[in-house]
Amino acid sequence: MSNFSVGFRSSGSVQILDLRGELDAHTAEELEAAMEKCHRDRSYQILVNGSGLAYIASAGLGVFMAFIQDFRDNGGDIKIAELQPKVYNVFDLLGFPMLFDIVPSEEEAIRRFTSGGSSI
Repeated sequence: MSNFSVGFRSSGSVQILDLRGELDAHTAEELEAAMEKCHRDRSYQILVNGSGLAYIASAGLGVFMAFIQDFRDNGGDIKIAELQPKVYNVFDLLGFPMLFDIVPSEEEAIRRFTSGGSSI
């Protein structure tokens, strides 16, 4: 059984989701529930901290794709920070850096939310 968790914290108007463990077909619904909670709470500026994310499968990537346009339509975004190199390689292989703002540090992502900056 896969081990995965999502922690919640905030920095101003930015909702930070701390991902830990392995995000796969068995655990993707936990991330989906976290994104749905953000949407219900009208928190549209989402920072995903992947420093504790050890593995991601296509089902996990699909959760990001399912929510990005809705958050952007509501004036927000999903920014991704602090990915482990092997997890970043999966995002990169599938072209996610062209669709999502993926940055090295949480501080950089928060700065981009507050300044309105993005690499996309």
